[in-house]
Formats: sequence, structure tokens, C-alpha cells
Amino acid sequence: MKKILFVCHGNICRSPMAEFVMKRLVEEAGRVGEYEIASAATSTEEIGNGVYPPARRKLAEHDISCDGKRARQLTQRDYDHYDLLICMDEYNLRNMHCMLGGDPADKMHLLLDYTDRPGEVADPWYTGNFDRTYEDILEGCTCLLEQLEA
Repeated sequence: MKKILFVCHGNICRSPMAEFVMKRLVEEAGRVGEYEIASAATSTEEIGNGVYPPARRKLAEHDISCDGKRARQLTQRDYDHYDLLICMDEYNLRNMHCMLGGDPADKMHLLLDYTDRPGEVADPWYTGNFDRTYEDILEGCTCLLEQLEA
């Protein structure tokens, strides 16, 4: 089983969007039993909160449910449990390294590094552009799944 954890700052926008988009892609590929997919935050600011309403609406536009998702913080156990910890931006990637004491197993990567246009998934909390965030996440997750399935 391949285990993937998506990570962003608050676990209410980008990382849950990635979690549920990836779950949909895995389902469409007929690989549900082969993957464990979740998401977490580097901060404690939103712990226990649900997915941010505009992110929830963007997922719903694509018939993707995120019901029941509550923000939680990344832990050392996550590093030990997951095969990949996929981050949305450099700032949170640095936070992950600090929180977990480095990345000796080379598990931490940026989502868009799996695409032909490496970079960061902009935080829609600040940009307000949930369309662009969704497009970046869909592209990143699609490319990640293709590489994992190759």
C-alpha cells in the first residue's frame, strides 16, 4: 500500500483539496485499496476546524465531498507512517523539516515538483483564487499518480 500525506499551513484549504482530489483520482483508476491518503497542517491555528467553505465549494463543483474532514497537525508518527509527505509550498516544506528533524528518507516533496512546471501551489486563503489552486492541485495529483503507477 502506498501512503501519502498532503501538507499545508492550516489543513483547511490546499492540503484537504489535494487529499480529496487524489482520493477521487485513485478511485477513478480503480486503485482504492492500494492507497492511503490523508492531509495535515504545519500550524496549530485551525486544528479541529472543517475545510474552509470556499475550498469545500470548489471541491463540490467537481462532485468531490470532503465531509467530516477536520484539520490536524503533522506529527513525527506521520513521518514514520507515510511513504510521501507532499507539501504545497517552500515555507511549509521548511516547517516540516524543522518539525520532524529533517528528511533522512527523502519523503518530503512539493506537489508541483511532479509536474513539468515545478513551483508552489498558491495559498487561496490569501489569493482568493480557488480556481487556480484547484487546477494546480489537480495537475499535481494527476502527475503524482502517474509516476506512482509507472
